[in-house]
Amino acid sequence: MSSLSPVRRYVRPLALACALALAAPLALAGDGIAPPKGVAAGPCVEGICEYTLGNGLRVLLFPDASKPTVTVNIAYGVGSVHENYGETGMAHLLEHLLFKGTPTHGDIPGALKARGIQSNATTSLDRTNYYGSFPANDETLDWLLALEADRMLNSFVAKKDLDSEMTVVRNEMERNENNPSGIMFQRLRSTAYLWHNYGNSTIGARSDVENVPIERLQGFYRTWYRPDNATLIVAGRIDPAKTLARVQARFGTLKRPANALPRLYTVEPTQDGEREVMVRRSGDTRVVGIGYRTPGYTHPDNAALDVLMDALGDAPGGRLHKALVETKLAAYAGGGNGDLRDGGLLSLVAVTPKDGDLARAEAELLRQVESRLAAEPITADEVAKAKQRIANGYENTLNNVNAIAMSLTESVAAGDWRLFFLRRDQVANVSVDDVNRVARTYFKPSNRTIGRFIPTEAPERVDIAAAPAPVEALKGYVGKAAVAAGETFDPSPANIDARTTTFTLGDGLKVSLLPKDTRGDTVSVSAWFRFGDVDAQRRFPRAATYAIGEMLMRGTQTQTREQIAQRLETLKTTANVLGFGELAVVSLQSRREHLPDALSLIADVLRSPSFPESEFEQFRLQTITGLENRRKEPSSIANLALAMHFDPWPADHPYRVRSIEEQLADLRALKREDMAAYHREVYGTARGEIAIVGDFDPATMRAQLDSLFAGWRSPAPYERVPMSYSEVPARTARFETPDKANATLIARSNLALNENDPDYPALLVANDILGGGAMSSRLGDRLRQKDGLSYSVSSSVSAGSAPGRRDDNGSLVLQAIAAPQNIDKAEAAMREELARFVRDGVTEQELKKTVTDLLTQRQQRRASDGSVAGTLARNAYMDRTMAWTAQFEAKLQALTVDEVNAAIRKHIRPEALSVFAAGDFAKAKAASATGAPAAK
Repeated sequence: MSSLSPVRRYVRPLALACALALAAPLALAGDGIAPPKGVAAGPCVEGICEYTLGNGLRVLLFPDASKPTVTVNIAYGVGSVHENYGETGMAHLLEHLLFKGTPTHGDIPGALKARGIQSNATTSLDRTNYYGSFPANDETLDWLLALEADRMLNSFVAKKDLDSEMTVVRNEMERNENNPSGIMFQRLRSTAYLWHNYGNSTIGARSDVENVPIERLQGFYRTWYRPDNATLIVAGRIDPAKTLARVQARFGTLKRPANALPRLYTVEPTQDGEREVMVRRSGDTRVVGIGYRTPGYTHPDNAALDVLMDALGDAPGGRLHKALVETKLAAYAGGGNGDLRDGGLLSLVAVTPKDGDLARAEAELLRQVESRLAAEPITADEVAKAKQRIANGYENTLNNVNAIAMSLTESVAAGDWRLFFLRRDQVANVSVDDVNRVARTYFKPSNRTIGRFIPTEAPERVDIAAAPAPVEALKGYVGKAAVAAGETFDPSPANIDARTTTFTLGDGLKVSLLPKDTRGDTVSVSAWFRFGDVDAQRRFPRAATYAIGEMLMRGTQTQTREQIAQRLETLKTTANVLGFGELAVVSLQSRREHLPDALSLIADVLRSPSFPESEFEQFRLQTITGLENRRKEPSSIANLALAMHFDPWPADHPYRVRSIEEQLADLRALKREDMAAYHREVYGTARGEIAIVGDFDPATMRAQLDSLFAGWRSPAPYERVPMSYSEVPARTARFETPDKANATLIARSNLALNENDPDYPALLVANDILGGGAMSSRLGDRLRQKDGLSYSVSSSVSAGSAPGRRDDNGSLVLQAIAAPQNIDKAEAAMREELARFVRDGVTEQELKKTVTDLLTQRQQRRASDGSVAGTLARNAYMDRTMAWTAQFEAKLQALTVDEVNAAIRKHIRPEALSVFAAGDFAKAKAASATGAPAAK
């Protein structure tokens, strides 16, 4: 459960924009079904069809048999924009309370977990949505539809639940307060909007959240949670006719209220001059953000603004990156178009280190958009590249039915789901003239918020035109042909093994190939290349062995970083190449027709990086800035201190944990040649694992992999570092982080545990019951649901793993966040629950629910080709097949309560737990001593 920050809305990467297309109103377009009595058929677009129940509920069905999962997403037309005076944060608070139950559904988190449904909810400015995803199953689908129909009208929204959840929501607010740049952008937005509620933070004012009467919250619920204010989206492996009948059975009996929905009518007036806001808080980075007001979502200018902001904000090809990052004025610079139903806010941002010259960065940011664009307009080439990046984002979304189900949320909030498609097509038709026209229109001093006020004799203002109604914007729109779906694939371990071919190229490159017909001809690649040993790493500066991974994609002997990025866009490929120590890791998603060229590009990246000096300095500046930003962050301080306490390595070992100061010193001393030498003397691709899953030709692929990778041997042969259990004495420590409203608590004890250990399945289940199940867990029930101390609390168990070796370097880790004044209570509760867990063990009911949940999660992961590719690559490294997975899951299913409890008592020792915490404890103590409000 979370609020969607306005910052994330309007500085989001434009390549993540959603995509779909439309059909003429009331036309079935060959995709629809005859609806049951009382249900009206609406438009169909690219495989998605709309239906409306008699009570006004809008239903979108998107069947896709190639994806063995189902996503249910219900979006309500209510967000923080609908809150009245004294009610800020109410929409988000209500989102939390809708997980507290109804008379029919008492334990919603537990029931979701028991059925293996991955679920959550988000609140934003214009909407709230609740979603769940699960392996296709008619019984689960019917249950989830029943739950959503029930809590639409029958949620408790009780005072006792409000009281218990209050500290949790307050803790979430405090977590957000720890982010100075996020706070700055909240203030910027509130300054840009003087009257419209877009100026309010979704999380709300603390005083409103803490003092809201339950009666007002219940009234807010009754006002906005109703069938005629909701859109239900069901996507995945579904039978449309049966699903619509289920929807009608569950939702059709809900009554539409007699009173009409409230109508919002506030219009933000034209801005009449520059505005400024300043935030002064603890931190180690400097940030400047600039906003420009724009029209509402349906206004045709927004498509051109999308293209404009992509051309400006892309890294590494955008103008802002080149002007500020490449010149070292900033560690990061970018921007985005944050259009909403009633109006948008273009945003620009630049980040500098603590000692950076923010004034120069701000001046250059303004020069780029308010003067340079007039002198040097956006070119046809810039527009073409931006449109390609945006189009690729749409196409990637279209190839993932679950992503589409979620992506439609924002267009629903804007007024009509088909706007998603309309925007895609509008972007495709944007011209160079359109882009430069909107730049001239909106990038004016009097329309910006930083915000200074400067009197002027002749003010120049921007009148924001009214956006047309969705029905007008969509008039005559029919969309494009739907993307062809792939085969119906059974993701069981046995079938994955049966369809996978494995072999070894050269003297150590293990390959796993799983060809299948996929939606959009997509293909996923996971590759791990292994080289060198500890002695090889010791010959080079520590930073070189890790920094090299960040530099591989920043230029080769034949291509610049920008050319590599553009080539990937042309190939409709997303790729990530990293290197650290003795590993280079590649993850890639492409299309059948482009995969050979994409792999050739990746081979060039791995074999011939040029380590450009300018890119090296950018990387150094960005990394140093990031490290400096972590110096005062509670989570970074506590986690690093705990890692150093448990560090088993000698001072000269490559795996030795380094302090932030040591890391900074390493980076400042690092030279470009250090990385180049490490690459020459250690790197190679002849040993490792490659797994490819999706639409490709196996024979062609085998030949290409042999040609590209099998022959490049490392001058320093690979030798894995053994990992062993070590006994570490328990320790408790506190670290002061002044001016941080949220504190972090993290605890750990080591376990002598290996993946092949007979106790590992039992401990995996035990961990999920203890804290791995988040809200529906012992720790979640205690610290969040009962005591209301923490927004986020969890546990995790790790186990050693290595081919042919019994590495046993396992661990148990517990973590929570809380207000500094509540950390002692949180620690006490955590220790009490762990002791009770060891003493009393788990119950039969907990065991059954958790095993079902874990098995469902594992099945869900196998529905993702990228996840399967990663599993196959790891299996090759571990010298095992999916049969190991099947056997492991059989062990999970066969577990008894006695076996789980015996494993708990054998491995988990509460007295061995080390607990570290970081926060502003001094301020909390002082406030408590004086009885100040901060001590709540």
